[in-house]
Amino acid sequence: MGWIGETMDSIKSIKIRQLLTQAVTLGMIVTSALIIWKGLMCVTGTESPVVVVLSGSMEPGFQRGDILFLTMTKEPIRTGEIVVFKIDGRDIPIVHRAIEVHERKTTGAVDVLTKGDNNEVDDIGLYADGQMWLHRHHIMGRAVAFLPYVGWVTIIMTEKPIIKYILIGALGLLVITSKD
Repeated sequence: MGWIGETMDSIKSIKIRQLLTQAVTLGMIVTSALIIWKGLMCVTGTESPVVVVLSGSMEPGFQRGDILFLTMTKEPIRTGEIVVFKIDGRDIPIVHRAIEVHERKTTGAVDVLTKGDNNEVDDIGLYADGQMWLHRHHIMGRAVAFLPYVGWVTIIMTEKPIIKYILIGALGLLVITSKD
C-alpha cells in the first residue's frame, strides 16, 4: 500500500476523542513556549531575550546565524559592549558594538554611537534621518552570551519560506497520524 496509503488509513481511523487530545496537547506546548518566553522577558529585562545575527557586520566576533542572549539592566551602556538596537521605522534589530558613549551628568541620560566590527564606518548612516546617537529607548539589550550557528534555522526559514511550510505541514501530519 505504501507510506501514503498507510498515512491516509491512519488519518481515517482517528477518533474524535484522540483528535481533541492531540489538539489540547498542541495547545499546551504552544502555551508553554509563550510562558517560557514571557518569563525570559521578565528575568532579562528586555523585550527580546534572544536574537539571531542576520548579517556579517560583526565578524569575526559573531558570525551570521549565531544566537545572542540579551539582558538589559539599569546600568548605562559602556564603550565596547555589544548592543542590540532598533531604529525608528525599522522592524529588524541590529547587533553592533558601542564605540562612543556620552553620559550627561545632570540627567544621567546616555547617548551611544555604534559600529559593526566588520564595517568601515560608524552607524550614523543607519540611524533615522537627523539622528546622531542612540538613546536608551532604542537599545533592546546587551549581549551576555551566544550560541554559534544555531540561528541558521531561523535564517533559512525566513529566506526560503517554502521550507517553513513544508516543516509545518510535516509536523502537523506527524501530530495527526501519531498514535497515543
